[in-house]
Amino acid sequence: MSVIAGKIEKFLSGASWIRKMFEEGDRLRKIHGADKVYDFTLGNPVNEPPEKFHRELKKLADSPIPGMHRYMSNAGYPETRQAVAEILSESSGLNVTLKHVVMTVGAGGGLNVVLKSILNPGDEVIVLAPYFVEYKFYIDNHSGVAREVSTDENFLPDIEAISSAVNQKTRAIIINSPNNPTGVVYPPAVLSELDKLVSEKSRQYGRPIYVISDEPYAKIAYDVQVPCVFKYINNAVIVTSHSKDLALPGERIGYVAANPNIDNVDLLIEALVFCNRTLGFVNAPALMQRLVANLQKESVNIEEYRAKRDLLYNNLTQLGFEMVKPQGAFYLFPKSPLDDDVEFARLALKHNILVVPGAGFGKRGYFRLAYCIDKKVIENSLPAWKALASELKLKK
Repeated sequence: MSVIAGKIEKFLSGASWIRKMFEEGDRLRKIHGADKVYDFTLGNPVNEPPEKFHRELKKLADSPIPGMHRYMSNAGYPETRQAVAEILSESSGLNVTLKHVVMTVGAGGGLNVVLKSILNPGDEVIVLAPYFVEYKFYIDNHSGVAREVSTDENFLPDIEAISSAVNQKTRAIIINSPNNPTGVVYPPAVLSELDKLVSEKSRQYGRPIYVISDEPYAKIAYDVQVPCVFKYINNAVIVTSHSKDLALPGERIGYVAANPNIDNVDLLIEALVFCNRTLGFVNAPALMQRLVANLQKESVNIEEYRAKRDLLYNNLTQLGFEMVKPQGAFYLFPKSPLDDDVEFARLALKHNILVVPGAGFGKRGYFRLAYCIDKKVIENSLPAWKALASELKLKK
C-alpha cells in the first residue's frame, strides 16, 4: 500500500533527470575529488549578485524601515510594483502601471499563480519542446493538461504546428525566451505571428488564449536584444524572477505582469492576487521586494557568461559536436552523438562529465549543458571532452 498519492509516485519515478545526474555527480566527487568531476547539470549560477545589491542590503540593514517585516498587500509593495511597471512601460511602449504587476515567490510561484487563475479542469496548455520540465507538473497542479508541440530545427516556435494543436480546450501557450535548455531567443517576427494566431483562435473559440512568457533569462543575452513580449502579443502575461539576472535564486523573488491590452485585465489581476494568497504564497519575500525595487536596471556581468559560452561552444564544435549557438541564457543544447541521449549521458559519466539528457526536456536526441559554473571547471573539462569525442570517433 502506497503512503503517497499514486500520481505523485508516478511523477517521482521520472521526475527530474537534472536531479538524478546531480546526485550521480555527488557520488563521483566522493570517488575522484571535486576537481576531477565536470558537472554541467544544474542552472545554479556561481556568479555573485551585482555590487549595488550588497549596497542596498547594507543600507536597509543599517537603517531599517519601521514595519518592514510585516504583511503587505498580497500584490506586493506599491513602490516595487511601480519600479517594475516603469521598466515594462519603457521596453514595451505601453502604459503599464503598478496595478498590472503582482510580486510573486519566484517564477515558479508566479507560473502556478497564473495557471490557477485561468485554468478550468481539462483545459490544455501548449508547451514547446524542448521545455523546462516543471511546466508539466505546474499545469497538472491546477487540473490542466499539457500538450507538447515541437519547435522547428532552430528551436523556434513552429507556428503551423502550434495552430494545428490549438483547439476549443486550449487556454494558454507557455513560451520561454531566452530558452532553457537551448539558449535561443525568439525574434519579434515570431512573436508577431504568435499574436496573430492567438487572436484568431481566441475569436474562433470565444474565449481568450493567453501567451505566458517565462522570462528569468531576459537580461542574459549576447548577440541580440530580447524583445519585450508586450510589444508584440496583446494577450501576454510575463512571469519572471531575479534568480538569474541578479543571481538571487535562493531568495525566490519574482513577479507576474499582465499586458494592459488584455480584455478585462482588472479581473485577471484580481484573480492573480487571490490565487497568490490562497495557494499559500501569500506575499513575495518582504526584504527582497524592498531591495529589487532599486535594482530593475541592474544585472550580473553578462560578459562573464559570454566568455563561458564561447569557450565551451568553440571547443565542442571543433571536436565535432553539433548545436545551435545560443543567443542568451547559460545553456548549450547539442545533438547527442548517439541516437539514445540517455546512453550518451551514461557514456559521458565514464569521463566524469555530467550532462542532462534531452529526454528530460521533452526532446530526445540532445543533451543540455549548463555553463553557469566556474570557468575553471569548463577549462579543466576540455581534455575529458576530447577523450569522449575520440571514443565516439567524432571529427576533429
